[in-house]
Amino acid sequence: MSTRPLLARSATAVATAVAVVGLLSPASATATTVEGYSADVQRDAVASLVAESGLSESAAVQLLRTQATSVETLHRVTAGLGTRAVDGYLDAAAKPVVNVLDQAAADQVSAAGAHARLVKHSGAALASAQSALQALPAVAHTSIGLDPKTNQVVLTVADAARGTDALLTAASALGDRVRVERVAGEMHTAIYNGEAITGGGTRCSVGFNTNRGGVNYIVDAGHCTRAVSTWNVGPSQGSSFPGNDYGLIRNNTGSAPGAVTLWNGSTQRISSAGTATVGQRISKSGSTTHLTSGSVTRTNVTVNYAEGSVSQLIQTNALVNPGDSGGCLFAGSVGLGITSGKGTGTSFFQPVGEALGAYGVSLN
Repeated sequence: MSTRPLLARSATAVATAVAVVGLLSPASATATTVEGYSADVQRDAVASLVAESGLSESAAVQLLRTQATSVETLHRVTAGLGTRAVDGYLDAAAKPVVNVLDQAAADQVSAAGAHARLVKHSGAALASAQSALQALPAVAHTSIGLDPKTNQVVLTVADAARGTDALLTAASALGDRVRVERVAGEMHTAIYNGEAITGGGTRCSVGFNTNRGGVNYIVDAGHCTRAVSTWNVGPSQGSSFPGNDYGLIRNNTGSAPGAVTLWNGSTQRISSAGTATVGQRISKSGSTTHLTSGSVTRTNVTVNYAEGSVSQLIQTNALVNPGDSGGCLFAGSVGLGITSGKGTGTSFFQPVGEALGAYGVSLN
């Protein structure tokens, strides 16, 4: 593959595979637009919503429009409440829901334009439960993350996990703060041999094109840059994996657009970095699965890969396939994450903001 098509994928993306059924008609595509979304990303996101939820195309467009404002409201309200808020999420209509511990906080949430939900467990109680589980010896093919919709920590155990007795005993002792889910298959990082950015017989997807001091860099998955010292686009300059899953590649090609390839000759501009929110509709683009759409299902997830544990990941309900590692998770023009790995019916992403800050780079 030539260099230019590679780097047109700048924010190339994550890898997931929610099935897309139906298309946004040309009439509705031109009649209403979602700010920050390219026509092709909007078309794919709307088609996915129509297929999954049965919404009309116009209702799906309105939901995407509502989402951007709701995310801003949710983050503003939860920040203002401090420990009186226990996280939050977007509901099925993309409206902000804030979990709170008392009626006074609930009244404050309502006055700020969000829906308040009284819950049992405080943020400290959930954090304590998650920390207790994470303090045990890591068990490969398990994950531990927060589910604000149920006000619980979720311990997910894949079929491939072995030696889980101590973990399950600890989860049981924590009562209803923890829910155990069992899934088929395994959890693993998503590297594969093949094309896209290549080096040492390994294939990953290009991540976010960035710069520092006039020099172009690609922010990618740490498990990719740890495995390969020199790519066909330039040398690896850093890796944080496990623990985190981000890395840096110097881009020596002379081409570093700040946009995601949509695999049909068009692109989606990425103009800022943001924080993922449970319930948020997302898109991703990868060298294996190309452009697909889905939603965020959990945040602050620790995934125990065979290669080591990675914490504070974003989980979505879209599938990642081999070769998509390193690409980006995004919502319209907002970059959210870097593809880390996959489970059965789940995909995991390193938050991009942490990587940008670690390397002192800015989005192109």
